[in-house]
Amino acid sequence: MLVSSRATRFIGPILQALAAILLSVSFVGAQSQPGMHTVTATGRVEFTGVKGGGPRNLSNVVVWLTPVPGAAPVADPVSPLAGAGLVHPMFVQKNKSFNPHILVVPVGTVVEFPNRDPFFHNVFSLFEGKRFDLGLYEAGSSRTVEFNRVGISYIFCNIHPEMSAVVVALGTPYHAISDAQGNLAIPNVVPGRYVMHVFYESAPQDALKSLTSEINISSEAASLRVLSIPAASRAPHKNKYGRDYEAPLPDTPPYAHP
Repeated sequence: MLVSSRATRFIGPILQALAAILLSVSFVGAQSQPGMHTVTATGRVEFTGVKGGGPRNLSNVVVWLTPVPGAAPVADPVSPLAGAGLVHPMFVQKNKSFNPHILVVPVGTVVEFPNRDPFFHNVFSLFEGKRFDLGLYEAGSSRTVEFNRVGISYIFCNIHPEMSAVVVALGTPYHAISDAQGNLAIPNVVPGRYVMHVFYESAPQDALKSLTSEINISSEAASLRVLSIPAASRAPHKNKYGRDYEAPLPDTPPYAHP
């Protein structure tokens, strides 16, 4: 039986959506299949060298576990389409900032970048993980990016230097982001040996590398310990052309309508 092109256009998205749902369900189920013993790995972060003392926000530290081959019986790897669904994760651009500031996603996830400011943005990333340039786009419009490789992507706007965000694309389901008190919890971890990785946007790379270590997760030992991270600040970044940002004139839009 022949199917009209109009019908194909209508049925195609429905089949894609159903496939995405089935993949997402199988991904979630793979982490804790019936009868499989799992534990919650917990830990805490602290910042060292903080000047002035007093309370400090300890959020946005990312910790993830990658299985040591043959030593951690993970039921199933992360599906490349595990992040695909009817609603994409979003980096909302509002008040010259990205919300949220950091996203951890399975590799293969499509992330949406809607512009909800009353002016243009130009989102780009030219560093480490996924490299892209979404170009200039206006208020009320949106762009998407598929993070199809494992890595850390630093996100900026080519117009507003104060805007920054981070996408951490992983090939493992075992990860956590610290809360404001520095607490971490990775649920549904299958006991075994893992390599623990740590990322914090403002920490020196050498310090983060020194925190990479092999750990054993079991019912009796599910602690990620206290992770001490040196406090630091990132150097100002360049625009997408590798040059310093130009300061906008007072009361003058920093760009012209294309």
